[in-house]
Amino acid sequence: MPGKKILMLTGEFTEEYEIFVFQQAMEAIGHTVHVICPDKNAGDLIKTSLHDFEGDQTYTEKLGHFFTINKTFSEVEKQLDQYHAVYAAGGRGPEYIRTDKRVQAIVRHFHETKKPIFTICHGVQILIAVDGVVRGKKVAALGACEPEVTLAGGTYVDLSPTEAYVDGTMVSAKGWTALAAFIRECLKVLGTEIRHSEDVAKAA
Repeated sequence: MPGKKILMLTGEFTEEYEIFVFQQAMEAIGHTVHVICPDKNAGDLIKTSLHDFEGDQTYTEKLGHFFTINKTFSEVEKQLDQYHAVYAAGGRGPEYIRTDKRVQAIVRHFHETKKPIFTICHGVQILIAVDGVVRGKKVAALGACEPEVTLAGGTYVDLSPTEAYVDGTMVSAKGWTALAAFIRECLKVLGTEIRHSEDVAKAA
């Protein structure tokens, strides 16, 4: 089966792990992930963030690694038909890119064409900005996003920090600690099957 093309929506201070781990895992098995940010070109850098829970009432935020954008935003707007799925990464980026009409139009395309939509942590804020995307859906996200999910007509699913949830072709999770389960479910929705050879197992 040929690899699929996935479009990742990011902004400044998007969660580091949710960019790097997702992209590298998908590309390791033959899929292509184009990471875009409004008004950024291929080769431009964005700052990422790393959120953690360290005993405070809410999460802490630290500066993550720089990430090199690998696709020019303005080009993607004209090539949406080439992509098989869209992924809204979390962190602080979604807070501001969700107000960008161009980002909203991208999400609307995937919703209206019924292509897979993947969201983790605060990524759901991007989806909520487009009317109807989460309506009637069961969606996991960071707990702080529960009121927004509910007001948008969705049902918030309170998962453990290492689980992912699938509703049709929408895959969601609370945050980066769930990336293993999240990526596994995304692959299933994409129709990707990983087989472990019995011969290799016996040789080991």
